Amino acid sequence: MAMEGPARRRIQVAEHPRLLKLKEIFNSKFGSIPKFYVRAPGRVNIIGEHIDYCGYSVLPMAVEQDMLIAVEPVKTHTLQLANTNPLYPDFSTSANNIQIDRTNPLWHNYFLCGFKGIQEHFGLSNLTGMNCLVDGNIPPSSGLSSSSALVCCAGLVTLTVLGMNLSKVELAEICAKSERYIGTEGGGMDQSISFLAEEGTAKLIEFSPLRATDVKLPSGAVFVIANSCVEMNKAATSHFNVRVMECRLAAKLLAKYKSLQWDKVLRLEEVQTELGISLEEMLLVTEDALHSEPYSPEEICKCLGISLEELRTQILSPNTQDVLIFKLYQRAKHVYSEAARVLQFKKICEEAPDNIVQLLGELMNQSHKSCRDMYECSCPELDQLVDICRKFGAPGSRLTGAGWGGCTVSIVPADKLPSFLANVQEAYYQRSNRSLAPEKQSLFVTKPGGGALVFLEA
Repeated sequence: MAMEGPARRRIQVAEHPRLLKLKEIFNSKFGSIPKFYVRAPGRVNIIGEHIDYCGYSVLPMAVEQDMLIAVEPVKTHTLQLANTNPLYPDFSTSANNIQIDRTNPLWHNYFLCGFKGIQEHFGLSNLTGMNCLVDGNIPPSSGLSSSSALVCCAGLVTLTVLGMNLSKVELAEICAKSERYIGTEGGGMDQSISFLAEEGTAKLIEFSPLRATDVKLPSGAVFVIANSCVEMNKAATSHFNVRVMECRLAAKLLAKYKSLQWDKVLRLEEVQTELGISLEEMLLVTEDALHSEPYSPEEICKCLGISLEELRTQILSPNTQDVLIFKLYQRAKHVYSEAARVLQFKKICEEAPDNIVQLLGELMNQSHKSCRDMYECSCPELDQLVDICRKFGAPGSRLTGAGWGGCTVSIVPADKLPSFLANVQEAYYQRSNRSLAPEKQSLFVTKPGGGALVFLEA
């Protein structure tokens, strides 16, 4: 399945209102009609937060909200990008000289990441141009991977224009790597689920080598996404990359403590694998090796026996060189405990005990507590929203995505759903006067959707 490329479907555009509208706007903008369309979905991560870039498995599902791009290859070498949303201005550039501005994560830069990733993978210099019209209905900066969906969609657009073939796994790996052009050091979950998702099932996504396994969610419950309406852009703030670096430093100190080759170690998972011990034992090693007080750059240097200059130039990334405190113990504790919760979640789904919804809910609650207290990636609005969701009948609720804003995901017994939606709506959105504009899609039930596709007009 994963070794195949994304599916191509012949469809009647007239029967799909969103595609038809896109075709009409495309025609009025470019004076021609699209040759094909590509969609790539956003995702909700059910459990396993901030651990993909540490090498650990995660458990997301694709949502039905997606990025949709109408495409027409052109003979010139110009890439023309437009967006159906007037908030996102048109952009054009030479296809042969792609510059991605890290200092300013504008929407078109995410498209350029996917474009450039495919271009570089095939080592191509003389690229054909294209006209593209983008239409996204994933709420932006909400933790549902709108930006990764755009990177993936652009990668698949470029591949299709070139007439080349890649497997879903290869595409996911290229797009995960190319999103780093924008300065986000993510781990690859978002791109993997966008390509590897299948309707009706969540996926356990494992890394190096990348693979996806079906996880059957309980039939008696639904997952509900609620948007805190606090926006968080990973590429525009340093929180995310500081956490990536704290995990890297924690891995190095743990490796040094255990007399491993610490200078080769980049991820917390590598330390566990080298030692050949369980996640539970890794938590005990963390207790012994790291102290709960924050570390200064000087203390890290002393532990590793290196100079400040070496720390800055050889280990820290450019955007973390001025950080003065690193909470290594807390970050490592979150990662190892969260990695264990992911595996427990999958095991419970497989065994399907009578109290499955309660058990999964408890794991989700533990995950939120760890994100809030140990990883410090929550915010007051998310904590309030999680409390409201639990109060009105969710056995489990947690932040999803990077955090610091964005969405929560809650598991809700199907019979409690109508009252849950009405009460959360009232308690969080109406009471606090938060915008419930339809495009915010603040509160909705989600089912596991399918992955990225190419549509051709029949």
